[in-house]
Amino acid sequence: MSGQVGDLSPQQQEALAKFRENLQDLLPTLPKTDDSFLLRWLRARNFDLQKSEHMLRQHAEYRKQQDLDNILSWQPREVLQLYDSGGLCGYDYEGCPVWLDSFGTTDIKGLILSSSKQELVKKRIKACEILLQECELQSERLGRRIEKVVMVFDLEKLGLRHLWKPAVEAYQQFFAILEANYPETLKNLIAVRTPKLFPVAFNLVKPFMGEEIRKKIVILGANWKQDLQKFISPDQLPVEFGGTMTDPDGNPKCLTKLQYGGEVPKRFYLRNQEKMQYDHVMSVGRGSSLQVENEILFPGCVLRWQFKSEGGDIGFGVFLKTKIGERQRAGEMMEVLSSERYNAHMVPEDGSLTCTKAGVYVLRFDNTYSLIHAKKISYTVEVLLPDKACEEEIQAVEKTERPAAQ
Repeated sequence: MSGQVGDLSPQQQEALAKFRENLQDLLPTLPKTDDSFLLRWLRARNFDLQKSEHMLRQHAEYRKQQDLDNILSWQPREVLQLYDSGGLCGYDYEGCPVWLDSFGTTDIKGLILSSSKQELVKKRIKACEILLQECELQSERLGRRIEKVVMVFDLEKLGLRHLWKPAVEAYQQFFAILEANYPETLKNLIAVRTPKLFPVAFNLVKPFMGEEIRKKIVILGANWKQDLQKFISPDQLPVEFGGTMTDPDGNPKCLTKLQYGGEVPKRFYLRNQEKMQYDHVMSVGRGSSLQVENEILFPGCVLRWQFKSEGGDIGFGVFLKTKIGERQRAGEMMEVLSSERYNAHMVPEDGSLTCTKAGVYVLRFDNTYSLIHAKKISYTVEVLLPDKACEEEIQAVEKTERPAAQ
């Protein structure tokens, strides 16, 4: 049995009745208390009464803390309204709301520096509440229960800038909230135009997704516009996404419904940096350098770093060793990222690069030019691995399709 209203086994029906009985003190505080709502929480925990009750009580506390009953009237600051991507577009063949999101063009760092991680996440949670409200409206229009949504993410132009640590932390937080507070609401999460970097980005947020969400992810390949129509009718998709929908003025992007992100103008910035915590603190003596080695076992991994200096500027570059097991001078190694002097004592630096070869990569902090002053370096270096299953799925999709015009 599916565990849906009208398709319950005797055991599931009994569990629903017991679940409602156990929640008598909580039900008056919830926005919905019908069987469909309660069954979402039971299905999310395989009808384990104790786990389902704990999950719903945690959600009720979260609703109260975040004032979710009033979030639809909350207006985020202007920069988020203008430059955060996404929007409610249409409906799939069964009438479920469709959310389209051009995440690849989103300037996630600009948004955070112009607002905060917390406000960005709150805006995304508001989108979830908008979609749930639309499910209710659709249920009334169609005369049958609609309680799931379809999300389509266009990942063209997804790049290293999206792997900025505070940005990743924001989306890890969002998916954790989605998992804990919106169970059984996602029908499909469809990814289109996925770049080679996608398996690395996915691997960073995957631990914050439950198994049920991961199973609903669909990756479309080169023929994505045609394949998207297997899920959503062309008249419910903008021309930009392979459909026939336009704005009243004929705009194929449907800008009255969707935001497409874009670079955030500096005039919106509230600060030029996020406060960082560093894993290591080292001294670099006058006229010397510090080498930090990281072994990369296979191509496609990403090196990500943040650092600041005290006592003046510091040189920084990335090199690939040509001899393993011994220290090499900069001139003896292959230069991967040119060494430059950074005013990291004034503005902390962050960056990343995709490793195209396996080997030992050296992050070199250079103070050889300073014969008087030592420098103190605070830094964090991470190796971000791609999700192998995701890589294999993308490769399988590419093998089964003929190249198509984008």
